[in-house]
Amino acid sequence: MTKRHPGFKTVETLKHEDATRKNIPTVEYQSVMQKNEQDPIRVAYERRNRDLDPQLVWRGKDEQDWSDLVVQAPPLYIQEKVHPKALINDLLRATKEREHEAGTLTPDLFADFNGIPKGADKTEFYQHDQNWSNRMILGDSLQVMASLAEREGLRGKVQCIYFDPPYGITFNSNFQWSTTSKKVDDGRIDHITREPEQVKAFRDTWRDGIHSYLTYLRDRLTVARDLLTESGSIFVQIGDENVHRIRAVMDEVFGPNNAGDLLLVKKKGGQKGRFPEAVNDYILWFFKSKQNAKTKQLYEEFLDESEIARDFRFVRLPSGQDTSIAEIARLEGNASLLKTKPLLLQRERGCSLFKSENSTSGGYRKNQSIIFDYQGRLFDPGLKKGNCWKHTAVDTDVELSGMRRLAIANRLYIGKNQIGLVRHFSDFGLQPISNWWDGFGGAPDQVYVVQTNERIVERCLLLATDPGDLVIDPTCGSGTTATVAEQWGRRWITIDTSRVALALARARIMGARYPFFILADSREGQLKEAGVSSTAPSSQPVRGNIRHGFVYQRRAHITSAVVANNAEIDVIWNKWQAILEPLREKLNTALKKQWQEWEIPRATDKAWPGPALSLHGDWWQQRIARQKEIDASIAAKADHEYLYDKPYPDNKKVRVAGPFTVESLSPHRMLGVDENDELIDTLKQDSADYSAKQSFPQMILENLKTAGVQQAHKEDKITFTALAPWPGYLVCAEGRYQEGDAESGSEKRAAIFIGPEYGTVQRADLVSAAREAGDGGFDVLIACAFNYEAHATEFSKLGRIPVLKARMNADLHMAEDLKNTGKGNLFVIFGEPDITLLPEKDGRLRVKVNGVDVFKPQTGEVISHGADGIACWFVDTDYNEESFFVRHAYFLGANDPYSALKMTLKAEIDPEAWATLNSDTSRPFDKPKSGRIAVKVINHLGDEVMKVFRVN
Repeated sequence: MTKRHPGFKTVETLKHEDATRKNIPTVEYQSVMQKNEQDPIRVAYERRNRDLDPQLVWRGKDEQDWSDLVVQAPPLYIQEKVHPKALINDLLRATKEREHEAGTLTPDLFADFNGIPKGADKTEFYQHDQNWSNRMILGDSLQVMASLAEREGLRGKVQCIYFDPPYGITFNSNFQWSTTSKKVDDGRIDHITREPEQVKAFRDTWRDGIHSYLTYLRDRLTVARDLLTESGSIFVQIGDENVHRIRAVMDEVFGPNNAGDLLLVKKKGGQKGRFPEAVNDYILWFFKSKQNAKTKQLYEEFLDESEIARDFRFVRLPSGQDTSIAEIARLEGNASLLKTKPLLLQRERGCSLFKSENSTSGGYRKNQSIIFDYQGRLFDPGLKKGNCWKHTAVDTDVELSGMRRLAIANRLYIGKNQIGLVRHFSDFGLQPISNWWDGFGGAPDQVYVVQTNERIVERCLLLATDPGDLVIDPTCGSGTTATVAEQWGRRWITIDTSRVALALARARIMGARYPFFILADSREGQLKEAGVSSTAPSSQPVRGNIRHGFVYQRRAHITSAVVANNAEIDVIWNKWQAILEPLREKLNTALKKQWQEWEIPRATDKAWPGPALSLHGDWWQQRIARQKEIDASIAAKADHEYLYDKPYPDNKKVRVAGPFTVESLSPHRMLGVDENDELIDTLKQDSADYSAKQSFPQMILENLKTAGVQQAHKEDKITFTALAPWPGYLVCAEGRYQEGDAESGSEKRAAIFIGPEYGTVQRADLVSAAREAGDGGFDVLIACAFNYEAHATEFSKLGRIPVLKARMNADLHMAEDLKNTGKGNLFVIFGEPDITLLPEKDGRLRVKVNGVDVFKPQTGEVISHGADGIACWFVDTDYNEESFFVRHAYFLGANDPYSALKMTLKAEIDPEAWATLNSDTSRPFDKPKSGRIAVKVINHLGDEVMKVFRVN
C-alpha cells in the first residue's frame, strides 16, 4: 500500500448553509407543472416621476412613459446540476485505485443537492426553500430578473449587481460566435453570431440605434433596482462613448442623490492619430439608498515611491530634527535619487518620512475653539471663520488636552503660519483607494472577446459586499463576475443570452482553483484570530457560517485621534519631566541661558565648558528615551484597519467552486404571441420603415417550399411537391413529398411544426406536435426550429410517427442583417451524437463519444465530425429522469479549464487521471442504480444534444 504524504492538500468548497432558494422545476418536470405555473407572469414596474429632476430624452421615450414598464416573467428551468468537488473527488478516487489503496467510497455529493424538506412534494414548485446553489441562466436578463423577483421572492434580496453592457451599438463587436475563437472581425459575415437569443437581443436593442440602446439600459436598470436591498449597490461598466448618457439614465432610475463616485479604470496608454487617446473605461456606482448603503474601505500600496515623495515631503532625522527631502537632496546633490527612492532614507538612515495635515475643522466647540499656545507661540484655528481645532485644546486638572498630547508626542509641525498634524509614512504605509484605478490593464488569459479583468470586478465586490451576500451579473460573458464572487465567498447568479458565453463560463468555473480562506466562524479561524490579535482564543461554538466572514490581515493605523486620546502619554510625560526638568535647569545655569525644552539645540558648541557638554548629552539621551516610550505607547494603542482584500489562506487546502445549476427560460420566453394567440410579426421591423410586414410562419413556409429539408446525407433531401396551411394548434402546414424514386415511390404527408422565432423547442413541444400529427393522419412530423433543448435529442418517434428535427439556418431571421451570406441549406436535420457504451471486465461501464453531426450555420451544412467538433461533454452516470447531474465532465477544446488545479493538486491526482479529462472516452463507472445514464454533448457553437441510455 502506498502511503499518502502528510502534506497532501485536501479539496474543499464553501457552503452557504444559511441561504436558501426556491424549489424551481427541472426541465424534466416541465410537463407535470401546473398550467398557471408554466405561463409567464406580467410584472409592471412604475415609471419615474418626470417632475422630480432633469432627464435625458430620446426617441420613443415619451410614449413609453405613458404606461408602466411591463415585463413577461416566465419560469426558469434547471438544465444541469453541477458540483465541481464531485468531479475532483472522482479523479482522486481513480488515482487511489491506480495506487492500489483501500477503495474508500466517496460520498455522493448530489444525494442532497436540493435539500428539499422531508415529506415535501418535489413538484410543488416555488412552495419550498431548498439548499442554495449558484446559478447560470440562459435568457434575456430583463425577463430573468423579473422572474427572479416575482416568482422566487428575490425582490430586495440582492446586495450587488455588476452590469457590463455593450459599450456601443455595433452588433459584431459585442458577441462571440464560437468557443474556439475570441476573434471577431467587424464586417465579416462568418463571424456574426447566429444564436437566436443573441439575434433577438440585437434586433430588439439596436433597431433604433442609440435610442433603442438607452431604452434597453433603462428597462434593465429599472428591474435591477427592484432586486437590490436597501443597502445594495450597482456598478455599470461603460466606455467613453456613452458614459454621459448612461449617467443621465441612472440618475433618472436611481435618483441623483444615490450616485456614488465615478470610477475611472486605466486600460492602456499612448496616443494614436491627431487626438489624445482615451486611456480609461468608466464604472458608474449607484446605490439603492445612499444613506443605507453598505460600503467597505479598501487600501492599496503606493504605486511607486515617487508618489510617496510627493505626499510625504518632510523628514524627521534620527536626532529628532525636522527637514525635507528637497533640502537633503540639495545638500547631497542627489535630488533625482531621493525623489524617486525616498524610502532609502528610512531603510538605510533611520529617518522617518512624514507630512503635515490640516489641524482644524469647521464648527464651534467649547474646548476646541480656543487659541492654542505651542512652543511659545499663539495659534488661532480660524475662529473668525468659524473653525476650531480637530482635538481638545483645554487642559484640565485631571488630564491633558488632545492638542497638548500631540505636542508632547512631537506630533505637531509648525508651518508657515499654522501648526499641522504630523503623520508619519510608517503610521500606516497604505493609502485609501481613490476613484482612479491604475495598474489593471486587460484580462490575462482572455477566453472571451469582451472579457473584463478580474481585479476590477473584485474591487467592486469587495467595496460593496460581505461574504455570503448575493451578486447578480446580467451580462455573464466569460463568467468573470461569477468567478470573482465564488473566490470571495459571495453567492452569485449570472445571466446571458449567448450559449457560447455560458459554455465558456461553465467550463471556467468548473475547473477553477481558489484559495481556501480561513473562516472566522471555525476553530481554525478562532485560533488564527487569537494569534493575529494577541488575545486568548474564543471558546464560542462554531458552525462554519460564511456570513461571519474570513480572518483578515490587518495593518496598524496611527491617527491623530489615537495620540490625542491616549491618556498614558500623561503618565509618561510626568515621569520623564521629573528627570528632564532638573537637567534643563542645570544646563541653563551652566550656560547662563533661559532655554525652553524646544529651544535646546541638538549640536554643541566647542566653547561650552565640560559640565555643560555632559549635561547636554544626558538631557538629549533622556529626551530620546522619553520619545521612544511615547512612540511605543502610541503604537500599542494604534487602531487596526482590516484589509478586506487580504484574508488569511489555509495553504493545506485548495478550494473548488461550490454547487451551481445551469438554467434557461421556458420556451414561452420568446414566443411572439398576442392576446389572441396569433403570432406577432417582428421579422423586418426597421428604424424608419413601418410598412406592412410578412409574418414569420408565412416566410418560413415559403422558404421551406422552395428549399426543402436537407437530411444528413446529400441524397436524402426532402423536396415538397405541395405545401398548404393546416388549421392545427401546433401543426401549421401540410407538406407532400415523394418518398423513393419518382416512378415506384409513394407520396407522403408531412405535418409541419414551426418553433418560435427567438427561442428553443422543448421535448414536450415535439411530443404534443407528434400527437397532433398522428390525430391528423400524417405520415411524418417535420419540426423546424433554430434550437432544440438537449432533452429533445433522443426523441425521434412517437408511435408510428417519425419525428424529423430540422435546424433552420439563422439567415432566415437575419435577412436584414445578413444579405450577403450566400446560398445554403435553410432546413437541415440535426444529427444525434454517436455514442458507444463500452462494458468493462469488472462489470463497470465506459462511454465513448465517437462524434456528433455539427450544423455549420455559415453554410447550412451538416458536417459529420469526430470528437474534434466537441467543446465538452458530460455524463450523468445515474440519471433519475428528474435532474441531470454532471458526474463526469470532459473538455476536448484547446483551452484546459483545469490547468490551475493540475498544478496545485499534482501530488494528489496523478497525470493519468488528469489526462482523462481531455478524452473522448470516459473513466469507468459503476452501473447505475436507476438503470439509466445520460450523455450531454456541447459543440463549440454552444449547441447541446443529450442522449439517454438504459443499462440492464
